[in-house]
Amino acid sequence: VQLVESGGGLVQPGGSLRLSCTASGFTFSNYAMSWYRQAPGKERELVAVIMSAGGSTVYADSVKGRFTISRDNAKNTVYLQMSNLKAEDTAVYSCRRNPSVVYRDYSTYWGQGTQVTVSS
Repeated sequence: VQLVESGGGLVQPGGSLRLSCTASGFTFSNYAMSWYRQAPGKERELVAVIMSAGGSTVYADSVKGRFTISRDNAKNTVYLQMSNLKAEDTAVYSCRRNPSVVYRDYSTYWGQGTQVTVSS
């Protein structure tokens, strides 16, 4: 299993970025996927989750209305569109393959992370 994030960088407050996480080594469409972030000196926090079929999503209160998680099962990729970025969004963003009760696969896998810095 491999998860590779891309799309991070430096952006000004109010700007936008789109993160991508491309997966390999498993049947991508069978698993829910999540984005997490960890800022310096803080615990890792859940940002957003998208179910395997892509119909249901969950967001942290801090990003609701600004971030959108989506997936393209044909491309084995999950995205995080981030808009109206704030300084407090600065963090390393990582994607995670969630466990699956349906397929009795309770393993989780993480990408290496991509840095997002919001600063003027």
